[in-house]
Amino acid sequence: MAEATALANVTDTLADQAILARAPSRPSILASIRHQPLALTGLIIIVVFTIVAIFGRYVAPHGPTQQFSKHILESPGSAYPLGTDEFGRDILTRMLYGSRVSFEVGFISIALAGGVGVVIGLIAGYLGGWVDNILVLLMDVIWAFPAVLLAIVFVTTLGNNLTNAMIAIAIVYMPTFMRVVRGSTLAVRQTTYVEAAVATGVSTPRILARHVFPNITAPLIVHASLNFAAAVLAEASLSFLGLGNKPPAPSWGSMVSSSYGYLQQAPWAAIFPGCAIALVVLGFNLLGDGLRDALDPRLRNAAARAEK
Repeated sequence: MAEATALANVTDTLADQAILARAPSRPSILASIRHQPLALTGLIIIVVFTIVAIFGRYVAPHGPTQQFSKHILESPGSAYPLGTDEFGRDILTRMLYGSRVSFEVGFISIALAGGVGVVIGLIAGYLGGWVDNILVLLMDVIWAFPAVLLAIVFVTTLGNNLTNAMIAIAIVYMPTFMRVVRGSTLAVRQTTYVEAAVATGVSTPRILARHVFPNITAPLIVHASLNFAAAVLAEASLSFLGLGNKPPAPSWGSMVSSSYGYLQQAPWAAIFPGCAIALVVLGFNLLGDGLRDALDPRLRNAAARAEK
């Protein structure tokens, strides 16, 4: 019993050394992003919109559903900085409230997709065999359908509300997390410290949690960042089609949809929420590319050699 415990401690030490060897320190990641203008731009965009999503409702000049019948489709000015919509509602206020919805849907849906996808990917990649074949087949069936179309099917089946929209988006993007985690697990399970843990009789859950998962977080972080942008875009697409967040609750996608018939008369009603969606998606994509360069040892070493 004592020998088994000692061997388990040795494998834990080997895993810790592997994690330290593979995972760059936080200053190096931040330094890498600072030296990448596009990644830094993406980070700034995300920070700004995150602050808006958290505190926007507290500084909004009006209520999100408050109507001003005498100022319908009023162009941007001092009273209404971004103008008003077809019901006389302040567009700035609705955008501030809508940002919270977009980020809430993105965070929760990606957390659900990542949580389930990581577990399935770890099991499939580590166990292999028929378990791997069945799980990969199930994920491939989901991934075979267009993302937005499959999300529409799930929302209409489960019910048209914001909670079901988040669940639908999570189901749609779950296979991507599973594939990333499975591929990384297939590589990590061949390492010495994992084989040593198996030889000493360490349980499978402990091996996955202690030895495998910490060494596959780098590609997972990059993938989550890129998929957050996709989730925000998916939520906007569902709202544009009248699914998810129901009117008159504010949502960037529904704001673009409702102003579609007034593009010539009041283009600002669609331009401002559309630009917000584009900026958020661009910010996460730029940051995801920067994180990939910072966390990938091959790209990081290549950049270091180029600087020399």
